[in-house]
Order: sequence, then structure tokens, then C-alpha cells
Amino acid sequence: MTVHETMTTVVGTLISEVRAGQTREGHASASFRVASNERRYDRGAGRWVDGDRLFLTVRCWRQLAENVTAALRKGDPVVAQGRLHTRDYDVEGQRRYAVELVATTLGPDLARCRVDLLRDRREGVEGAGPGAPEPGASPA
Repeated sequence: MTVHETMTTVVGTLISEVRAGQTREGHASASFRVASNERRYDRGAGRWVDGDRLFLTVRCWRQLAENVTAALRKGDPVVAQGRLHTRDYDVEGQRRYAVELVATTLGPDLARCRVDLLRDRREGVEGAGPGAPEPGASPA
């Protein structure tokens, strides 16, 4: 088995529901399938045409997995960034390939949808919790 990986960004659409789970250590995990379709303008035909398609599995861990599970559904447009893993393996003498994206950042594609944000205010971040100074306030 050969494994290759590189950082990449994928823009696509969820084509499966998010599958939530946990690691043996109890950390949240989530995975789903994404389809990314190339669209290009064909000047000769005077219209947009579909090009190549990429199908891949996206995996998320910990807080990102919890947020993805709560926020995303099949059909949602997304932008995902992370490490792209491609594996090749043999099944009964035939070479097969699998492509996965282990996401570090993921969100809705705001070019294709609108969302209402639920902001997570964390203590210890300026302007982000009870007792935190107001932005622009001088320290006491």
C-alpha cells in the first residue's frame, strides 16, 4: 500500500449524510462524501459545461466533527481544507484507489448559500466572554 498526502482545498456538495462517531479515546469523529464538479465556460458553444468530477470522503475530528454533525446536511455546499490522502491497494489482484480529505477547516460555501452563525464565545479570548474587555478598551 502506498499513501500520498498534500494540503488542498475542495469546493463541493455533500452527497451523503454526515456519519457521526467517536474514537476509542472518546473524541468526536465525523465523515461524509463530497462531490466536486468542474464548471467551465465553453466559448465555442457559448454556455457553461460540466467538466471532470471528484468524489471523496471527508473526515473530521474533535470540535470540528461536532460542529459539522450539528450544522451540515446532505445537499449542502461546502468548502473543505485539509490533508488529501490517496491510497492504492489490491483487491483480488486489481489495483484500487481511495481518496480522503482529513479536514482541518470546513464550512458552508457562502457563494452558494446563506447561513446564520452561532458564534462560540470562549473565555480568555479578547471580547469573547463574560468579564472580557470590550474591543478597543484599555487594560485596567
